[in-house]
Amino acid sequence: MGIFDKIKHAIFGEAKAAEPVAAGAPTTEPAPAPAAPSANPSPAPAQQSKPVTTATVDIVPILDAAAKKSGQKLDWRRSIVDLMKAVGMDASLTERKELAAELGYTGDTNDSAKMNMWLHKALMKRLSENGGKVPADLLD
Repeated sequence: MGIFDKIKHAIFGEAKAAEPVAAGAPTTEPAPAPAAPSANPSPAPAQQSKPVTTATVDIVPILDAAAKKSGQKLDWRRSIVDLMKAVGMDASLTERKELAAELGYTGDTNDSAKMNMWLHKALMKRLSENGGKVPADLLD
């Protein structure tokens, strides 16, 4: 499990972390099959799909509660380090460099300030793409 998946799991919970569906994207589920064949068989109708929408997870109250529960003054809205700490993860430079690699960072990983700002924005975008309700001001 990668760093992003660990963060996603910590925020969304076990069930939501297993769903790779983008926010608001409908999924399809096959319609139930007919119970029994009729006495007058006719060609079976084509299976129809009904759309099932995936609920989004509002990250704000979850991360606010996690930051409060930590007992530390954490600003998860602006800091990738604080966000990782809020969800109980190791926020070391090594972990952040690994997350940067997962999310496709191409800049200098030794410039941690620049990398951290990019990481926070990229993480918010990725959470949004995976079913998270992220405030617009955190999406860039």
